[in-house]
Amino acid sequence: MNETQAAERLAFLAAEIARHNRLYHTDDAPEISDADYDALVRENNALEAQFPHLVRADSPSRLVGAAPAAHLAKVPHAKAMLSLENAFADDDVREFVARVRRFLNLADDVPVALTAEPKIDGLSCSLRYESGRLVLAATRGDGVVGEDVTPNVRTISDIPQTLRSSRAKSRGDGKEAEMRPSTSLGTSETEVPETFEIRGEVYMSKADFAALNERLAGERVFANPRNAAAGSLRQKDPSVTASRPLGFLAHGWGEASSLPADTQYGVIEAIRAWGVPVTDLLVRVESVDEALAHYRRIEAMRADLPFDIDGVVYKIDRLDWQARLGQVAKAPRWAIAHKFPAERAETTLERIDIQVGRTGKLTPVARLEPVTVGGVVVTNATLHNADEIARLGVRPGDRVVLQRAGDVIPQIVENLTRDAERDPWTFPTHCPECQSDAVREEGEVDIRCTGGLICPAQRLERLRHFVSRGALDIEGLGEKTLQEFLGLGWIAEPADIYRLAKHREELLGREGWKDKSVDNLLAAIEAKRAPDPVRLLFGLGIRHIGSITARDLLKRYVNFPAIQTLADEIIALRERMTAALGEEPRKFRARLDKAIAEHIGVENVGAAVGHALADFFHEPHNRTVWGDLLAEVSPPDFIVATRASEVSGQTIVFTGTLETMSRDEAKAQALALGAKVAGSVSAKTDLVVAGPGAGSKLKKAEELGIRVVDEAGWAEIVASAT
Repeated sequence: MNETQAAERLAFLAAEIARHNRLYHTDDAPEISDADYDALVRENNALEAQFPHLVRADSPSRLVGAAPAAHLAKVPHAKAMLSLENAFADDDVREFVARVRRFLNLADDVPVALTAEPKIDGLSCSLRYESGRLVLAATRGDGVVGEDVTPNVRTISDIPQTLRSSRAKSRGDGKEAEMRPSTSLGTSETEVPETFEIRGEVYMSKADFAALNERLAGERVFANPRNAAAGSLRQKDPSVTASRPLGFLAHGWGEASSLPADTQYGVIEAIRAWGVPVTDLLVRVESVDEALAHYRRIEAMRADLPFDIDGVVYKIDRLDWQARLGQVAKAPRWAIAHKFPAERAETTLERIDIQVGRTGKLTPVARLEPVTVGGVVVTNATLHNADEIARLGVRPGDRVVLQRAGDVIPQIVENLTRDAERDPWTFPTHCPECQSDAVREEGEVDIRCTGGLICPAQRLERLRHFVSRGALDIEGLGEKTLQEFLGLGWIAEPADIYRLAKHREELLGREGWKDKSVDNLLAAIEAKRAPDPVRLLFGLGIRHIGSITARDLLKRYVNFPAIQTLADEIIALRERMTAALGEEPRKFRARLDKAIAEHIGVENVGAAVGHALADFFHEPHNRTVWGDLLAEVSPPDFIVATRASEVSGQTIVFTGTLETMSRDEAKAQALALGAKVAGSVSAKTDLVVAGPGAGSKLKKAEELGIRVVDEAGWAEIVASAT
C-alpha cells in the first residue's frame, strides 16, 4: 500500500469507526460486533504505526466515545472524561503495577495499594454539584464535550438533588474503620466541597431491562441493558426517562474545589456518605494478589448480580501518585480495566444466512438453536467472513461452542462435530440482495457486493454518500429525508434525485414540507446539474476511489466517457490475461496487477483502483445507473488550470498542522500553481511547507538542504502567482 492509498484508507477508517461510535454511543443501535469494531481499530492503529506522518486529527486513536447527539445541548466538561486501558490476563495486571513502580521509581518493598470494583456496563455520566446542589448532568460524549441531560437525571431516584454532609464508616472490604480526613488536601469528610463533580454509570438492572422490552413489544426494543439505559437517559422528553427504571453508581470524580481525602478509597467513601450510591463491592487492597483474588470473587458472582458488568477496575489508591502518573492520550496511567473472559455455551447451528451491510460487505450469520449464555438467550452469532467459516469448518447441523464477552453479538469459537460427514457450506458468489457478483479483493478477508448503487442493502448509504458534503454537497438531503424518499419509492439511484421536481405537489402535502423548504431543496438539486467532475466521481462510491484518486484519474483522463473507456480496457485486459493463464496463481496476480497499473499510467493509482473500476462496470446495472445519471447531469471536462509561479514544475511536501486551511486545500493550491505534491521528503523534493508539529519530514528536509517555509510563507507564494 502506497502513501496515497494509506491516507485514503485512514480517512475511510476514521469515518467508519466514528459512524460505529455514533451508532453505539449516540444512537444506542450498534450494527457490528465488538470483534468487528476492534478489527477496524487494529487496522487503523497498524496503518498509523506504518505511516505515522498520516495520523489524522480525527484519528480513532486520539478520540474517546462519540460526539454528542444533535437533539441534546452540548456542554464542555471542566475536566475530560477519559476511557480506560484494558487488561485481559493476570499478567497484564501485574505488568500494570510494575509499570507504576517503574514510573514512580518505587523500591520493591514499597506496597502499591489499589482499589478494585466492578466495571458496570452502563452509560457514563458526570454530576456537577455546586454548594451541594445538583446543577448539571452530562454524558461523556467524546470525552471533552458531552450532552446536557440534567432534566432527565433529575428523574432518577438514585441521584440526590442535594448532597448531605455526614460522617461515614468505610465499607467494602468486610472491615469497618473510621474514615480519616485528608492530611493535605483541604476539607474534612463532613463537608461537601463548594464545587464537586461526581462521575459514575447510569444503568438498568437485568430484570428491569427484560420488563421494559416486554412492555415495548411491537415497538423498537433494546438489544441489552446498556443500550436501554443509554436510550432511556438521552431522551428529548424527561417524562420518558422518568418512566424508565434507571439506577446510578458512582466510581470517580471530575472537577473539585477540594477533596475530602487523599486516597481514591477515601474520596469514594465520602461520596457514599454524601448520599450517592456506591457499589458495596468496592475494596482497597494492598497487593496485586489481593486485587486478583477480588476479581475472582466478583467473577464468581457475576451472573447473580442485578446489573451487567464486564470486568473489574483497578485504580492506584494514593491521589498524589495518581497526579504524578498522569495520563496518556485518552486514558489515565493510574487505572486499568481487567476484562472478564467470554462466557460460553454449546448449541446447534441450524443454518447460515448472509447479511449485506450498508457498505456492501457480506457477513455470514449463524442461526442457532436457542441457548442461554450469561443470562441472555442467544439465537444468532456472527461468523465474520469466509475465512472464519473455513477455519471452523462449520456447516448447518454442527454442534458448536458459543462465546459471548459482554457483547450483544456472540461468536462461534469451536466446532465440536467437525469430523461428521456432511457437505461443506460454500460462500455465495452473488449478492443475495441484488444478485450482483460478490468479490474478494487480493489481500482482503471480506467479500463484497459489486452492485453498489443498485443494491437495496447499500442504497441508503450510497445515496447519503452521493449527496454528502465531500461529494455533491446537496443541501437539504440529509439521511432522514433520503429515508423518507426511499420509502415513498421516489428515489432508488442518484439520477432519481434530479427527477424529484415531478413530486413537488405530493411533497407539499406531506408533514413538515412547505413551499419554501420544497423550493429550496429543488433549487439545491438544480444547482448541481453541472457538478464538479471530481466530486461526482467520488460521489459514486466506487471502491478505492476517494477524492484524491478521483482527481488523479480525471487529471489524466479528463472526463467521464474516458473513465468508462478505461474501465472497459481493464476488463478486456483481465479477460485476455486470464485466458492465457499458464502460471502459478500468485505470480499471475502480480503480473496482472502490474499490467493494470501500467495501463492506467497515473502516479499513485494502482491496480486496486483498476480492479474496482472493472468490477463496477462489469455489472450491467451499474452501467445503466452510470448512463442514467449522465443523462441528468453534465459534468465539465476536468482541466487543471495552472498559474505561473515560482514553484511551477517543483515537488512540494506539506507536513505538520496547517492552521488556515485543510491539507487537501493546500494540495489543490499547489496543483493550481503547476507543482507536484509528494507525501515524503527525498532528494527530488524542492520545497517543504512545515506547520506546527512537523517532525521527521522537516528534519530530513533540513539534512538535505531543502528549502523550508511556514504556512505564512506558502501564502505569500500563492499570492505572488500570476
